[in-house]
Amino acid sequence: MSTALLQTTLPFPVRRGKVRDVYDLGDALLIVATDRISAFDCVMPNGIPDKGRILTALSLFWFEKLRQFDIPIHVIASDVSSYPEAVRPYADQLEGRSMLVRKAAVVPIECVARGYLAGSGWKEYQQSQTVCGIKLPPGLRQCDKLPEPIFTPATKEASGHDINISFDEAAARIGRGLAERLRDLTLRIYGWAANYALHHGVIIADTKFEFGTLPDGTILLIDEVLTPDSSRFWPANRYEPGHDQPSFDKQFVRNWLESQPWDKRPPAPALPPDVVAGTRQRYIEAYELLTGNRWTGQST
Repeated sequence: MSTALLQTTLPFPVRRGKVRDVYDLGDALLIVATDRISAFDCVMPNGIPDKGRILTALSLFWFEKLRQFDIPIHVIASDVSSYPEAVRPYADQLEGRSMLVRKAAVVPIECVARGYLAGSGWKEYQQSQTVCGIKLPPGLRQCDKLPEPIFTPATKEASGHDINISFDEAAARIGRGLAERLRDLTLRIYGWAANYALHHGVIIADTKFEFGTLPDGTILLIDEVLTPDSSRFWPANRYEPGHDQPSFDKQFVRNWLESQPWDKRPPAPALPPDVVAGTRQRYIEAYELLTGNRWTGQST
């Protein structure tokens, strides 16, 4: 297994996130999904081979499926041969792990849909029987399915964890009209995707979407969608509420890190080969279940 790509090296203005590099090409952006992996807000010193390609292929799969909803998306192209001529010489770094996308003004909140009581939602529920200010029925267990999906927005933090906020606070930040439109879009997409995934052996317990706006007010679905990095994916055949669930995401990495004598501050420890291989296999399994395609190392 080859060393995972940790940094792309195109000679264009770049903004490096924890796991993705975004290049400004003037009229458009180029998003490159590297094989970096982060946990507890730290980037691990070694990555997960093929991770960026798997997540890109899965995002493109979902973007294509979501066209039926007539929701504008930011993807212009994903085939390097269709990219501007200036970046084509870097095809070996870009093939299968990049998207050329439209520029948009990013809406400064994370649009989160939850269908199950897990993560920070479970922690809040134990204290107040609410999630982001939404009152829930008493007696729910960890990972229980909610009576209906809920919209639980969060702030977009430049560093550290995003912070859960109420719908009213989201509306105060971006305007009630836009907040209502994004809530409705988020729940609509999640509802359809969760149903689709369940019929393919995957529970999407929760997920986050990001949206942007064009100068004419058009709302675009941007960033990645419905991947193990932006969602909580559980195997449906092993679902058992009342405790944490096995997952298809980087929880495997978090669990290993929790067992290490590490204070969750940089530098993070290198992931051992078995954790790298196990994490990669979980991403591949999620991709194959959801798409019905065998992972061959190529996007479809």
